[in-house]
Amino acid sequence: MDKQTIIDEISKFPSLDGVSRNQIEWVVDRGELFEVKVGENFFNRGDSIDSLIIMLEGSISFMMERNGQYMEIGRINGGDISGALPYSRAQSSSANGRVMQDSRMFTLNKSYFHAMICECQDFTEVLVHMMTDRVRSSMKSQQQSEKLMALGKLSAGLAHELNNPAAAIVRSSESLQSHLAHVPEKFKKVISMKVTNEQVDEVNALLFGKIKDGINKSESLMQRTNREDELTDWLDDNGFGDCYMLSETLAEYGFCDNDLEGMKQMLGTETFPSVLTWVENVLTTEKMVGEIKEASNRISKLVSSVKDYSHMDRSTDFEPTNVHEGLHSTITILNHKFKKNNVNLVEDLEDDLPNIKAVSGELNQVWTNVIDNALDAMEEGGTLELTTATNAENLMVYITDSGPGIPEDIQSRIFEPFFTTKDVGKGTGLGLEVVKNIVDRHKGHIRLNSKPGRTQFEFCFPINA
Repeated sequence: MDKQTIIDEISKFPSLDGVSRNQIEWVVDRGELFEVKVGENFFNRGDSIDSLIIMLEGSISFMMERNGQYMEIGRINGGDISGALPYSRAQSSSANGRVMQDSRMFTLNKSYFHAMICECQDFTEVLVHMMTDRVRSSMKSQQQSEKLMALGKLSAGLAHELNNPAAAIVRSSESLQSHLAHVPEKFKKVISMKVTNEQVDEVNALLFGKIKDGINKSESLMQRTNREDELTDWLDDNGFGDCYMLSETLAEYGFCDNDLEGMKQMLGTETFPSVLTWVENVLTTEKMVGEIKEASNRISKLVSSVKDYSHMDRSTDFEPTNVHEGLHSTITILNHKFKKNNVNLVEDLEDDLPNIKAVSGELNQVWTNVIDNALDAMEEGGTLELTTATNAENLMVYITDSGPGIPEDIQSRIFEPFFTTKDVGKGTGLGLEVVKNIVDRHKGHIRLNSKPGRTQFEFCFPINA
């Protein structure tokens, strides 16, 4: 194809309207024409971005790998201009360029850019506008990706945390339903009991006293097991056959063999078995209802934590904010990751911490990004420390992890936009930039101290800003 035909094609690009034919001819005189077939990779991730690309016809898709799958993040078609642009700092491609249609393109090596800026000012101006539009679009796309990743982490954490109490409710409900199915049969034994009002009062006092005290969760497994064995032996000696479940239930509510002996002496050997069966029935029902209540409360607290975390019912204005509430909501949301990575949480929080003027939802973004990064750094286990303190003018929050640390040569870059040490698909490089922007907006500052085995982010916020 002769140069005049190429110049004619490029001159018809809508984006180059107003650029003289002489300037386009200057570019064509120094560039090269390429033709590529569908299915080929025109460039690969990591390749140097060294040429301006003017697409004459065809289509090339930018494909990026995320979590083991390739997804399209952009496309250039006939009539588009892409690749290296004047004043752009892009050095290498972050995606693969896959040819979707047979394509023709004209390229100009960036070694000509300095001369082009001097000789082709109108053409250069168009390219600079394209570069600023591309940066704006890329920033918007990356921010959206960061939000989606944060939403994904939040959803995964909630699904994991809600699964256990939800499963407990289903399990306890099914057990309760099965348990209540035997009530009619047990009722026959109840109405056949020959007990006085005084005996009923004594049994009720003992039974509901145990229920009021509840299941002793501070008791060690060894203590509970020993008491179960004692109850099993006593029940065995007093004519009860398979009594393992009975002794387990009685032991959970603090019964001992002396309690049973006292009931037997008070009721007599004929009535005692039926009364004990009724006691066990009441305790089992109470236990199952308690499990359902506890699991329901857990779900309610999780929903409350999410509401507090997102502050979806509050304005985005600066208002008095309790930092401890935000930290605790964030820990609740990320609790699944603490368990998964076997990370121990240590808190040293100052009593009566004063409120600060802040946007609560934004501060929670800060805690989430930093704590989540710390957990990622401790995949094999470790310790996360949360510390708060105050002085005359400022409130400080320290988040410290026992991970491998941040290499000294990149510590000065961690707050740069798009800078990340994570694998492709695991981070956008905007997390800590968002953190810095939020802290700056709150008139605070961040200090990083990191070495192998200890990385600490110190946040300082004015109390009376």
